[in-house]
Amino acid sequence: MNINKKDEFLISGNTPFCIDVPYKLIETGQKNTAKPLIVYLHGFNDNIEGFRSRCSQIVRKFEAYHLFIRGPYPLYEKRSAKKAKDWGASWYLYDGDQKQFLSSLEKTSGFLDHVIDELKNSVDYKRLCLIGYSMGGYLAGYYAMTRTKSVHDLIVAGARIKTEILNEDWELISHLNILALHGKRDKLVDYKPQRSEIKKMVDHGIHADFKLIDQKHIFNDDFISLICDWLQKSLIHKYNHVD
Repeated sequence: MNINKKDEFLISGNTPFCIDVPYKLIETGQKNTAKPLIVYLHGFNDNIEGFRSRCSQIVRKFEAYHLFIRGPYPLYEKRSAKKAKDWGASWYLYDGDQKQFLSSLEKTSGFLDHVIDELKNSVDYKRLCLIGYSMGGYLAGYYAMTRTKSVHDLIVAGARIKTEILNEDWELISHLNILALHGKRDKLVDYKPQRSEIKKMVDHGIHADFKLIDQKHIFNDDFISLICDWLQKSLIHKYNHVD
């Protein structure tokens, strides 16, 4: 008798796996007053402390609640002596397939919803601002385009805002204030698509600015200074300045 030794699947599927993702909330300025909530979304392979250090000037300068969150996908550092809490992280999974990309962005946006909703019981914020760099910039843009009633201010550096998500319904983001920053010598993310997105938004009456600077794909003091200037000079934001 011949026995078929070929393996056969009885069941194939997916099951969720939950891990703890750290976040840190910092309050600056007068206590127990309504103020903006600024959410900081780091780039690929970064973490809370690394991005917080780079954004320290913003934290010191503006009276707000400053929320730093680590990406939900930790990047295993096999050759490093770092503890797991100090590893870098990513915000989504990307393999070139746009459908999968959007699905992953939506899943992480749901994760952000959960963190922000948890804070609503503890802090009184009057508007929500997102600051995202590179991978965090793609997430910030997606979140703002899909949670249009929640976000008021959007700052994206080294990424493209995917306005195609709006399906030409520009009225959804008519209230948004947007700043897009990009390095002219950025070889990882071309600045031209982002510049085109901002022009498209401006043509549809959206308050959006695009600033191109002589930098590579890096989030440094040049970008931080432009962000601080934009937040301080824009009367629409009504941020309180911390002396």
